[in-house]
Amino acid sequence: MTELDLTRDLRLTLRARAHHLDPVVLLGAHGLTEAVLKEIERALVAHELIKVRAPLAERDAREELFAQIAHQLGAARVVHIGKLLVLFRPRPAEADGQRAAATGTAAPERNASRPRGRQAGRDRNDRGDRPSRVAVARPPRVARGRGR
Repeated sequence: MTELDLTRDLRLTLRARAHHLDPVVLLGAHGLTEAVLKEIERALVAHELIKVRAPLAERDAREELFAQIAHQLGAARVVHIGKLLVLFRPRPAEADGQRAAATGTAAPERNASRPRGRQAGRDRNDRGDRPSRVAVARPPRVARGRGR
C-alpha cells in the first residue's frame, strides 16, 4: 500500500481532533513486528485516528519507522512530534454500512422539513390555545444588609 496524502486543511483538522487522544499502540524493544502492525491495523479500523509512541532515541530511525508504518498500512501521517505519531486512515464506506447493519444501529435519517433550533421552539409553543409563557407575579425585593 502507499501512504495517503492529506490536504493542509484536513491535516490541521485531524491534528486538532487528535490533541486529546492518548497513544493506543506503544512500540516495544523488538521494534516493528507483525503483531504490532496488526494491532495498529485493528486500531485504525476501529478509530480512524490514532496515536503511536516509539521508544527509539534517534530521530532519523523514528522517522524511517513511522514512514514504514504509514506505507505498509496505507495510512497518512498527520503529525510527528518527538516520539509520538498521529496516523489517520478513513474507514471504507461499505464497511460502515455493514457494521451498522450487523449491530442494528444505523444512523437515523433527519427530516429536512422539520425546523431546528430557535424556530422549532417557537413553533412548538405557538399553539394559540394557551400562552407560551405564564406570567408569575413576584413579591417586591426586600433590601437586606446592614442598617438598610
